[in-house]
Amino acid sequence: MTSQPLPISTTETTTTSSSTTTALTLSSLRTFLTRLFSSLRTTLSHRRPWLELVDRTAFSRPVSLSDASTRVRKNYSYFKVNYLTILAIVLAFSLLSHPFSLLTLLTLVAAWLGLYAFRPSDQPLVILGRTMSNREVLGILVMVTVIVVFLTSVGSLIITAVLVGVGIVCVHGAFRDPEDLFMDDQEIAGSAGLFSFIGGPSVGSNVMPLV
Repeated sequence: MTSQPLPISTTETTTTSSSTTTALTLSSLRTFLTRLFSSLRTTLSHRRPWLELVDRTAFSRPVSLSDASTRVRKNYSYFKVNYLTILAIVLAFSLLSHPFSLLTLLTLVAAWLGLYAFRPSDQPLVILGRTMSNREVLGILVMVTVIVVFLTSVGSLIITAVLVGVGIVCVHGAFRDPEDLFMDDQEIAGSAGLFSFIGGPSVGSNVMPLV
């Protein structure tokens, strides 16, 4: 008598595969957060003393518009981490004072992370029974981002907060006399661009007075 083959259940295999995928996703997210916080700590370690930023004896009125522009450029090169911290604080305060905009922005970020950045490649997104490709998911996310940023209060809130922060930085930079500050050659060379600090080298050991 020939024995019949027993049916093979795929439930355990599917569960194991799902668990493995979830573990990989969580591991990727942890790695991303670890690198993000490590980068933030490294950046904040280069900030200047806050008392030096608000030293009342160093404030004076610029003699001309050209002098004010030069002061802003030099002060930004020296206090760039402090200035970016102030900008982040202004932006955070604006978002916290508008909970709906904050919730909308967090939802948008979560959508990018969950549906695109950390979505496993072997788990396609299915919407209304249709499997979406990565390009289609990216297009949808970009479209939703444009709508949220430009057609809701989120965009105007962020732009206003950034303008206020930049205004604070410019006023401080124009009235803070940089003659007592010290920078290395690399900082002086990179001071012309507003975002020249991105990807730039760390502060060196040789210093020279600003002139």
